[in-house]
Amino acid sequence: MSRKPGEVAEVICSLYEGKTRISLAKVFVLAILAGAYVGFGSYLYMLVTSDSSAYVGRGLSTMIGGVVFSLGLILIILGGGELFTGNGLITAACLSGKARVVDLVKNWVTVYLGNFVGSILLAGLIFAAGSYLVFDGSVAARALQVATSKTNLGFSDALIRGILCNWLVCLAVWIAASAEDTTGKILAIIFPISAFVAMGFEHSVANMFMIPFGMMIGGDPALVAKAGVDMVKLNVAGLVGNLIPVTIGNIIGGAFFVATAYWYVYLRKQ
Repeated sequence: MSRKPGEVAEVICSLYEGKTRISLAKVFVLAILAGAYVGFGSYLYMLVTSDSSAYVGRGLSTMIGGVVFSLGLILIILGGGELFTGNGLITAACLSGKARVVDLVKNWVTVYLGNFVGSILLAGLIFAAGSYLVFDGSVAARALQVATSKTNLGFSDALIRGILCNWLVCLAVWIAASAEDTTGKILAIIFPISAFVAMGFEHSVANMFMIPFGMMIGGDPALVAKAGVDMVKLNVAGLVGNLIPVTIGNIIGGAFFVATAYWYVYLRKQ
């Protein structure tokens, strides 16, 4: 069974209105969990793509990486969690008059901070475990390559990639709501998420894990040499310089291209 687009719009509006009614303390805990879940997907992506291009080609390798990265959103949708990028859909509830803008802002700020805490927590735990040293350090090298590539993006590039990313992420959440069973929800999530990863778009919460994790690994000169990367921008300033445009882009992609567009088509009162 699947819902029709108009029915999905109603479900999303009701669901995301409900998110503004949860206590901020609970929202913060759920956001920490969601940040960690996206971090799990991000780490699995780096592990899988650390050597897969040698066997299947770079394009297919990134697509496979996108499939495993989908783990994060699957855990959030099925297990429960508050994800900043997905919560751009609260905009639909605001436009429908079912949620207040002030509650949207409170949710976004709380969830963003919680996602950051969860991402940093997981990065620290994985670093402490030393599991990134597997495969003769190739996973660590891949993590450094990913992190430095993100901190070297220009503002406009990061902004536009952020828009395109969350357009797809919120579409994944939207169409997952069309399915009424677990299998349908997972399949609905995998393809849009795999697409944004393979196409190199930018997700603020994933970057909250990937860049700090790269910073932690970057203290080992041997791993830096193996990765062959320029570490100049892999620092706190580089993290902030990436998150600002990517976050703005993510807000535009989710709130405008998905929530506002579908609100206008399916929910706007004539």
